[in-house]
Amino acid sequence: MRIKRHIWFFLATGLAGAGFLFSCEKVINPTLQPATPVLVVDAWINNKTEKQIVLLTMTQPYFDSSLPAGVSGAAVSVQDVTDGVTVYHFTENPSVHGSYEWTPSSVNFGTIGHQYKLTILLNGETFVASSYIGRVPAVDSITFSQQGNNSNSKTIKYYGQFWATDPKGPGDTYWIKTTKNDTLLTLPGEINIAYDAGTSIGGDADGVVFISPVRRKITPRLSSNQASTDSPLILGDSVYVEINSISLAAFNFLGQVITQTNRPGGFGQLFSTPLANVSSNLSNVNPSGSPIVGFFNTAAVSGRGVRFKKVSNN
Repeated sequence: MRIKRHIWFFLATGLAGAGFLFSCEKVINPTLQPATPVLVVDAWINNKTEKQIVLLTMTQPYFDSSLPAGVSGAAVSVQDVTDGVTVYHFTENPSVHGSYEWTPSSVNFGTIGHQYKLTILLNGETFVASSYIGRVPAVDSITFSQQGNNSNSKTIKYYGQFWATDPKGPGDTYWIKTTKNDTLLTLPGEINIAYDAGTSIGGDADGVVFISPVRRKITPRLSSNQASTDSPLILGDSVYVEINSISLAAFNFLGQVITQTNRPGGFGQLFSTPLANVSSNLSNVNPSGSPIVGFFNTAAVSGRGVRFKKVSNN
């Protein structure tokens, strides 16, 4: 690990002052204390006509860059608490350890307005979590705009935005996911969440069209191998926007994920929010039992996809 230690010196005399910046770099290899592995649950379930997956893995050492191993031998189910009858049993994929799956047949998962309970039985312990399927607005359209002038600039960039209206009644929370050319945008700065039609609680954006920062965040960030003059979108790109209803707890969880992963690095890191574990809505029914991390959310989904063929006037 590379840690840059920047030391500022200010030298002054009685007649004049001068500032000097000295920078030194030293490579260190810290020894971290081993930690007991903890069960990790990735359970983001929705009502789309596709396979639903609950992924179980274990935490691993900080410097271990391999993919976490899946956890086998668990019993995973989701119960509809509202109707008190329906139970979805997730069975482990024998080809993918730790991947517990449920595939819809004639009926998709869940009902808007219903409460759901996730139960995981593993090694004699029981882990639980609850979630609620909230309502979700339709994606009305996706438009594209141009920045840059053909006559005055060689740099022309294209940006996208979606259009949708938050339903009346405060407290709706969403995760807006964008796929460009079949690739889901997953950079920390591309995680797009909304409270009603705004970006935060108390934003007074209930029942209106999503505000510009939310709409325009469907535009991809430039990757590290792209030049700053490159356009994030080009003619011919396909863009698919999906609005997922999420719980308030999930909204807060994703906000913490953004804070903990979208970090400036370098000297600016000294002034960033301290590193910390993100929250979880999972728990062990035995308070003195094994700890657990991760998240469970049930969502209703709306989506729309287009191919970028022309610039709009929006």
